[in-house]
Amino acid sequence: MTMPMGPGQRSAFTTDVVEVRPFTADDSAAELTLLLHQAYADHAAAGRVFFASYQSAQDTAERVSKGECWLAVMEESLVGTVTVAAPFAAPEGYPAPAGAGSFWQLAVEPAQRGTGLGQRLLTLAEERIAALGCGQVVIDTSSEASELVGWYRRRGYVPVDTWRWNVTNYESVVLVKDLLAR
Repeated sequence: MTMPMGPGQRSAFTTDVVEVRPFTADDSAAELTLLLHQAYADHAAAGRVFFASYQSAQDTAERVSKGECWLAVMEESLVGTVTVAAPFAAPEGYPAPAGAGSFWQLAVEPAQRGTGLGQRLLTLAEERIAALGCGQVVIDTSSEASELVGWYRRRGYVPVDTWRWNVTNYESVVLVKDLLAR
């Protein structure tokens, strides 16, 4: 699917077209890992060590294999990604509604921030989760990342609980959105 840039959205590249497509066997987990490290570097610099800020290419490949990974590509450069699973195989004790979908590794290249690409990837994730039969989506992020929590809340996500992953250095806020209320 090709996604043209909307009015007022800037592009660091010479074209205004972002192609969003599924990750394939021809794609590089190492290249995707580099994008994730770049996208999450600001969080790590602020002391919030998201797994995506340091995971290995092998970790990336494993996380991609647990869902549908979508890539945003502009001029053959990877500029964004999101991985979707519906239903979400939550770890025991994780405060997810039964049968909810989820997404992770939502990332936008720093030069593409403010273009609307993150919103388009979020919309894609929600649409895929709904298409796969789930009426709710559950996610989590650092409770300390107030700008990120606010971004999700403005998009209809409601905090429901907290969770502590063993691969991060912070407590996560768990957020849920009802997709049927659209």
